Amino acid sequence: MGKRYYCDYCDRSFQDNLHNRKKHLNGVQHHRAKKAWFDNFRDAATVLNEERTKEPCRKFLQTGQCVFGTSCRFSHMSERHMKMLEQKIDDEKRQKEDPDQDGSSAKRSVDEWLSRREKKLAALTSGRVLKMEEEECSENIEIPPYLLSIPDLPPSLHPPPTGGWRVTVHNEWG
Repeated sequence: MGKRYYCDYCDRSFQDNLHNRKKHLNGVQHHRAKKAWFDNFRDAATVLNEERTKEPCRKFLQTGQCVFGTSCRFSHMSERHMKMLEQKIDDEKRQKEDPDQDGSSAKRSVDEWLSRREKKLAALTSGRVLKMEEEECSENIEIPPYLLSIPDLPPSLHPPPTGGWRVTVHNEWG
């Protein structure tokens, strides 16, 4: 029977010998499949630049279909899709320039949580009782409604109690 060669791009296997492998690797179907695979990983800016250089496909505009598909020499992208792609590129640029822009509120909430935690631990070790304002838990936590509708939810996915968890200091181990 012999060994078989499997091509991941084409999802096809054949007897592995030099002649068959060369014939397959130089074939049109393999080149198309390989190009289609790598086109999945192109960035939005490259796609937009390529689409702008192409003329609109008349057949695609008239019927909504083109027999050439992704290998067509003409553009199948509408103006609306190009605008959406431009918006995506702008968002990615802004995210690269200022990555903390969206994460600043998350950083602030983590800092607030840490400060509340330190206050609770300090109060616990000193033995004094926290006032309600100091003990105020972040009640602005939004729990997705679909989580609440799931029966037998694991404990790790249950929402925290309204007063927070009781923290006890263990002085002894073992």
